[in-house]
Amino acid sequence: MSDATDPALAPAPPRADCVADSAGGVTFDIAVVDAAEPVLVLRRRGGSGGPADEARLPLTPAGEGHMRAVLPGTVQLAEGRWDMYLDGRAVQPGIRDLRALVDRVPDGSDGVCVRVPYPTADGRLAVRSWVRRPHAEAGDIVLGDGACTVEGTLYGVRAEPGAMAEARLGGTVHRVPADGAEGAFTFTVPYDALAEPPLAAEQLWQLWLRPGAGAEPVRISRVLDDVWDRKNVFVYPVHQGEGYKAAPCYTTDNDLCVRLTA
Repeated sequence: MSDATDPALAPAPPRADCVADSAGGVTFDIAVVDAAEPVLVLRRRGGSGGPADEARLPLTPAGEGHMRAVLPGTVQLAEGRWDMYLDGRAVQPGIRDLRALVDRVPDGSDGVCVRVPYPTADGRLAVRSWVRRPHAEAGDIVLGDGACTVEGTLYGVRAEPGAMAEARLGGTVHRVPADGAEGAFTFTVPYDALAEPPLAAEQLWQLWLRPGAGAEPVRISRVLDDVWDRKNVFVYPVHQGEGYKAAPCYTTDNDLCVRLTA
């Protein structure tokens, strides 16, 4: 006779299909499972466990054998990674329909809110949330001789005379002028300006945009599509300088940087 703790007798883990919409909402469909409380729970990874770090989505019947929960775009979801649970059990990813997020152009009058459902490295379902008010969305990156030119779009703020781009490393800041018109921006970062010798270790220079003289800087990122982690997806050719190598890159949070290596 099999022991009651035999994994073969354990209930199958819950699995959810999901559909994202262009307004920031996500709908989750899950096969009916035995649950003491029919509620999908989202918990923010690394949070303090308070009310702001948990979202509870009631499950309601949605056709034979299925239940549905909806995360409306109007519900506040702090920036971060949100893991999903049902009755304390981690939810596994099913079919993810993210087509509405591709080439998304939001209203963006005060910035952007983005939610991307994704599979974690250990096979769970999570939601990556970005809340950027205002927001600088990176677009094309043009590689030149010893420099990169970044083009993008501003949401929630416009570029004004005196706009500057900033490359930041700790307390060190290098500034270059930025041009902007009709919500767009562009600037060029010369690598030599960042590669002050001696370069002994890898440096990751964060790129920010200051929309005007005296304006608060805005982190430059790329979040308006279905890619939740660009770090190993968007890889750019490396420039060989004098005593260093340089290339633009994205972090796991989709923030834009320039990486220098010796």
